Amino acid sequence: MFPLQLLALLFISSTAPQQRRKEKKEEEEEGRKSKHDLTFQRGDLLEVPRTLFTHFGIYLGGGRVAHFIPDIMPVVSGDHFQIKQMVTNTRLILGVLAKCGSVRVDSVEDFAYGAEILVNPMDKMCSRAALPGEEVAQRAEKLQGEVPYSLLWYNCEHYVMYCRYGTVMSFQTFQFCKTLRSLLLSRRVAKATAVLGACLLLYLKTVNTWSILLAVLVPFLIWMAS
Repeated sequence: MFPLQLLALLFISSTAPQQRRKEKKEEEEEGRKSKHDLTFQRGDLLEVPRTLFTHFGIYLGGGRVAHFIPDIMPVVSGDHFQIKQMVTNTRLILGVLAKCGSVRVDSVEDFAYGAEILVNPMDKMCSRAALPGEEVAQRAEKLQGEVPYSLLWYNCEHYVMYCRYGTVMSFQTFQFCKTLRSLLLSRRVAKATAVLGACLLLYLKTVNTWSILLAVLVPFLIWMAS
């Protein structure tokens, strides 16, 4: 009996640290769980309204959201503590002007900034089916870091559309360009440009081949594009 008791004692002693490590790991994983996991699933596309635009992100689980946001801080500072702080309006505006941004992970509260969150609103608008949630989240995580930012051609909506649907597009950009086109590229604007050009030529008294060509070409192009 003694050899068996000794063997059992050695076995228990050798497995006890492993068991403790396993329990500690389970406790840490349990601690990472968030109340938001009851509402959102990993890979969900989250949408929140802002003053002039709509902001988008991908839910990663544990109350964390990956989102692409313009930010000047990574360009002017190497202090990772400052960079990880919540992006202020000043940092955001300067990031837009400098066309620099980063894909970062923030809490749901910092991402929402007090606004109501919509879940997967693009599923009804996009012709493509959403990718599996885990693949969406992995795409979002893989793209973390500094990324060139463009208000029209690569913004937060382009980022989440690629992650969830595999296509880079933005309904906001499309609507903005459509509105801008209706305002600037119209027959009324073409006529007004032609009259303004003629009046400007007469006022400046610089009637030559190039000025006449310019005065005719600009309204003509607007007319044809309308």
